[in-house]
Amino acid sequence: MNETIIYLNHETALPPHLANYATAFRLPENGVYLLYDDEILSLAKAGEKGRVCVDFAGGAAHYRRTKGGGELIGKAVNHTSQPTVWDATGGLGRDSFVLASLGLQVRTFERHAAVFALLIDGVARAFRQPEIAEIVQNIQLIHGNAADLFTEHAAQFGKPDVVYLDPMYPERQKSAAVKKEMAYFHELVGQPQCNDDEQLFTAARTVAKKRVVVKRPRLGEFLCGVKPAYQYEGKSTRFDVYLPFQAA
Repeated sequence: MNETIIYLNHETALPPHLANYATAFRLPENGVYLLYDDEILSLAKAGEKGRVCVDFAGGAAHYRRTKGGGELIGKAVNHTSQPTVWDATGGLGRDSFVLASLGLQVRTFERHAAVFALLIDGVARAFRQPEIAEIVQNIQLIHGNAADLFTEHAAQFGKPDVVYLDPMYPERQKSAAVKKEMAYFHELVGQPQCNDDEQLFTAARTVAKKRVVVKRPRLGEFLCGVKPAYQYEGKSTRFDVYLPFQAA
C-alpha cells in the first residue's frame, strides 16, 4: 500500500493501523491528498479548507444510528433473517455501518488504497468509542477489487446471503458539503467505467445466495440496464433487488 502517501502537518508518527503507508511532511501544491492531523486521517485538497473523513460517531452516521434511517436498506437486505452481507463498494463505509448497526455481519471491500486507508482510520477511531465499538466489530475490511476477490473469499468463507452494491453516481443533493465530498472522490478515484459496473454486477449475482441489492437515485437508471426483480423506494433513494443467477 505504500504507493499511497499520507501527508503530515508536523513531525509525528502514524498510528499502527496506518504504519504501512508512506509519509511526507510537505503538503502538495495541487490536487487531492491524504492528510493525518489531530489524530484523524482526511481527504483534503490543496488550496481548499474542506476535509472528508470516515466518521461513524458523528454526522450522518450518528443521526441514522440514534434517530433511525436504516429501515429501507434493512428491508432491502431482509435484515430480520440475519443475512451475511458483502458490501462490494465500501467507500466511506456509511452503509456498512448502518447494516452492522442492525446486527449484521458485513464484509466490506474497497479497492482504492487511499479510500481503504480512510476506512481503516475510521474503524480504528470507532473502536475507541464505547457507544459504537460493538457495532464496528461487525465490519471486516478487505482491500481489493471485489469482482476479483469474490470467488476466492466464497471458497474460503462461504458465499454471502446478500451482496450490496452502491456504484458511484452523480449526487443530486443540494448540500455544499455533499457536493464537495463527491468532487474530492471523483478527483481521487476517477469517473466510474461502465465495464467496471458490469464486472462487479456479474460477480455479485454469481456469488450471492439470496439477493443482490443495488442502491440508486430514486429516478436513476437501472444498473447496467437490467430491470430488478423488485424495489424498495424512498424519497431520494431506492434499492433495486436482483436474484442471483442460479435463482433467476
